[in-house]
Order: sequence, then C-alpha cells, then structure tokens
Amino acid sequence: MTAPLLAVRGLSKSFGGVRAVDDVSFVLAAGEMLALIGPNGAGKTTCFNIASGQLVPDAGSVLLGGTELVGLRPDQIWRQGVGRTFQIAETFASLTVVENVQLALLSNAGRIFGFWQSARSQFRAEAVALLDSVGMAAQADRATSVLAYGDVKRVELAIALAHRPRLLLMDEPTAGMAPRERNELMALARKLSREQSIGVLFTEHSMDVVFAHADRIIVLARGELIAEGSPEAVRDDAKVREVYFGGGTTFAGAATAGHA
Repeated sequence: MTAPLLAVRGLSKSFGGVRAVDDVSFVLAAGEMLALIGPNGAGKTTCFNIASGQLVPDAGSVLLGGTELVGLRPDQIWRQGVGRTFQIAETFASLTVVENVQLALLSNAGRIFGFWQSARSQFRAEAVALLDSVGMAAQADRATSVLAYGDVKRVELAIALAHRPRLLLMDEPTAGMAPRERNELMALARKLSREQSIGVLFTEHSMDVVFAHADRIIVLARGELIAEGSPEAVRDDAKVREVYFGGGTTFAGAATAGHA
C-alpha cells in the first residue's frame, strides 16, 4: 500500500478547560481532495491551524511524506512543500496580477531585491504559465484591485502554486463567492490536484461544494472525529445527520443551507 502524503495521528489541543481537538487521526493521499467539516465549535479550525504550524498541539503527530511538521514554524512548513489559501484572499492590490505571482516565485527562489523595479523582469514567463493554469493569463497585466472577487481567488491559487506544493491547505476557499464562482474554483482546484498530484485539505461551509468536489470527508464534532468516508457514506451517516440537523433531515435537502 502506498504511504499517505499526510498522516495526522492522535492530534489533541486544549484551550483552558476546553478540549478543542481530541485524539484526531486521518490520512490524505497525493492527488486527493479531503474536506474537513463540522458544526461551529467542532475543532476543525484548530486542527487546520495545527497542520499549518499556526498552533502547536498538546499531543499528536503531523507527518508530511514522513517528515514531522509539529514543532516547525509556518515558514519552515512552507519550505517542506505546504501551500495555503485563506478565507479572505491575500494578494497585493497595488500590484498587477502577474506581479503578485512573480513576487511569490521570487520568494520561493530565495531572492531578495532592493528595488522592485529590478525584479519586474524576473520569472515573468513562469508567472504567466501559472496564471494560465488557473485561467488568468489574459488578465496578467491588470491591476489586482479591479478584479472580481472570484478572479482574485484564482490569483491567490496561482500564488500558492508558485511554491510547487505537495500539500495545499484551503481555508474556506469559497467564502464570499457566488455559487457558480465557488464551484468553478473548486473544480479548478480538483483538476490541478489530479494533474500535479497535490494533496488538498480544505474546510468549507458550503455543503454543495463539499459533496460535489471532495473525494473523502472527515467530520468533527466537539473536537472528536465522528465520521470519515466518501461523500455518499457521510451523507447517509445517521450520527452526522444527528449532529447537524438533529436527525431526520439529509444533506441532500440541505446542500446549500448546512454550515461546516
């Protein structure tokens, strides 16, 4: 059996007397889209932030390709091949689309320039190629500040890909987007995941996005993992329905109303 790209084992984290994450374990394969969902206060954000190095767990292990990430700083984890997008897109509005990606490529190459003017010619072809992969090459020289929000999220994805990540963490990637935009973005993420063998771990409030684009789903409640499996299996899981809706209602009838 092929070893998983990401292996989370026995993860626990408390804040005061509150057990935010309680002995959570799961794996993620290269090229797989794994959704991490749960009702408010389930512990998914804590779990997500531990994986990215924003928090240090009280116990447990986070292995990326066999390398322990627990104890590393976020920048060290980034160097291990972990990319991240955020709920609120992080781009430089004062720069053009291509310049945003060029800066990411310069950072990845470890180059520091005293003057941005001297860096404008660096990695342009590579930046345009990345923008092409997310459908934004035609807007390369537009100011990022004038883009529609869905296009800004595509630029953010290109920035994350500039590091050639093995693992991509997407925190509420479709927040603030219209239904068509969010499904287009996640379909793009799924395509890139397959083509580049990138493992994608994402949190998401929109259940239509989760069930349409995840290969597998893990569900947290009160810090504990209560269900794991295919979208079909999780949709039909009685315990999951109880946690979300008090039983009876199915995700099929609440695809756009559920909150992860």
